[in-house]
Amino acid sequence: MPKQPTELLSAATQSTYATYSKLGIDEKLALLYWIYAAMGDQITPAAPTAAEPNLAPVLLGDFYSIAPEDQLAAMRQIAAGEDTEYSRAYGSLTPNNKLLVWFAWAQAMGNTVVDLPDDYEPTSAISPVLEQIEQLDFQEQISVLREVANQMGYSQVQPIPTQAETGKTASL
Repeated sequence: MPKQPTELLSAATQSTYATYSKLGIDEKLALLYWIYAAMGDQITPAAPTAAEPNLAPVLLGDFYSIAPEDQLAAMRQIAAGEDTEYSRAYGSLTPNNKLLVWFAWAQAMGNTVVDLPDDYEPTSAISPVLEQIEQLDFQEQISVLREVANQMGYSQVQPIPTQAETGKTASL
């Protein structure tokens, strides 16, 4: 079940995210790779006090010891929101910790995390999304990246309906 983008995004970031959402799973993973490669050290997972890496031992521990093809399969499952062990572990994290997972994996790509194949040829669908992201200011780029990370994974927890959706105000 696709999750809805947050209401906090600007029109430009909503448009960028909508374009990203139309990509295939491998295209989404490749785009994440290029975003992290292009933005490099400018990307931080979150404020150090806002992320808790010890809450993701399966993703930031066990994951590094599985075979590269299994890592790629787990990334694909997470990106697709499939009901698997890794996708559930990821889906249970806060947005900051989800961003931390991709940050950590990006830092380890080519070493302890499967890398983009040398012969990978991006599809024509990736370029427009990358161009849209490049046109955003830095905070908007981070906003899109956070939204991408947050929308992945599997969780049975449903969002609480908003007042606008229910027409009722919260009461104690």
